[in-house]
Amino acid sequence: MEVLKLKRWLGYIAAVSMLAGCAANSQSADDGSRNLVNVKNSTITNNSRESEQEISRHLVDLAERVPNVKDAAAVVFAGYAIVGIDVDKDIDRSEVGSIKYSVTESLRNDPHGARALVVADPDLNARIREVGQDIQNGRPIQGILNELADITGRIMPEVPGDITEPQPKDATEEPKNKLNSSERSELEDKQQKQSNYHKD
Repeated sequence: MEVLKLKRWLGYIAAVSMLAGCAANSQSADDGSRNLVNVKNSTITNNSRESEQEISRHLVDLAERVPNVKDAAAVVFAGYAIVGIDVDKDIDRSEVGSIKYSVTESLRNDPHGARALVVADPDLNARIREVGQDIQNGRPIQGILNELADITGRIMPEVPGDITEPQPKDATEEPKNKLNSSERSELEDKQQKQSNYHKD
């Protein structure tokens, strides 16, 4: 009888260990499938360069349809577009602004031109042409990106309203001095609580 109990216990232990082993094996198989990561292929291929060149030719065509635009150049790269226009050098500066605005209006309704930057500066226009040529010649992307960064850096101005002035250390203390003593004390308590009692 003792041997029979021992066999029974060994049978139970074997069954439990097999079930535990199978459960662990099943769990590790599930873990492998849960850790899969799907990524989008983000490499730039010649196909995307060709389609970007087609888009840039389309934007040039739209810009050149505007009266008084002698010539245009465009670069489309990674979803962004810069269009440079060439106008007669004898045209008044204010009229150049109007022509540039007309080009912007003509691009606005086009899905590829809606977010395009438009420039009428001859130097920038020449640089845009060079970048377009570099893209056609298959120049490395890093050089193209550096050149585009330089161009957009010249286009985007510093807006005075966007400049934040440094705040003096005790800027919040000045209005507090205009309060009566009970209001000042109440404000002090609130500030202490909000700063987790780290306020000097």
